[in-house]
Amino acid sequence: QQARAFGERIAKLGLATMTGGGPGIMEAANRGAFEAGGLSVGCNILLPFEQHENPYLHKSITFEHFFVRKVLLVKYSYAFIIMPGGFGTMDELFETLTLVQTKTITKFPIVLFGKQYYQPLMDAIADMEKQGTISPDDLSLVKFTDDIDEAMDFIASYIQKHYTIKPRKRLWWLFEKR
Repeated sequence: QQARAFGERIAKLGLATMTGGGPGIMEAANRGAFEAGGLSVGCNILLPFEQHENPYLHKSITFEHFFVRKVLLVKYSYAFIIMPGGFGTMDELFETLTLVQTKTITKFPIVLFGKQYYQPLMDAIADMEKQGTISPDDLSLVKFTDDIDEAMDFIASYIQKHYTIKPRKRLWWLFEKR
């Protein structure tokens, strides 16, 4: 329900919702955007098990390699909302944090949604800071919350300050309808 609400709220901001394109939380976020009239995109991965395209996508791309998918997810994102997940979610989170830390990519807001789920991770990150292995600035754009409004305000204020969002023009040569 929360992922679906995020998809809807992202659509209302005028942004696309882009997920891994699979079932579960990804499907819920895509569904929220899809039903709200926003653009819903899936960057799927070809796996021998479990992953299949969800039915709430306007556009779907399937990749053979995780690294290509991660590059596209980061390149075309204005923000990340990280819901509870497993190794793939952690891989994408930490690679993105590393790219921001090393100034390889432009900073953008990252929301860790699910305080109870992510508390042990946040404790470990706080210990890294205490040990001096990361800088306090490294997490300046990470919002740790259970509140959808707080997360969306964090993202919206950053986007309004750093970007100009223009309505997307329909491309007649791609047969897009008005």
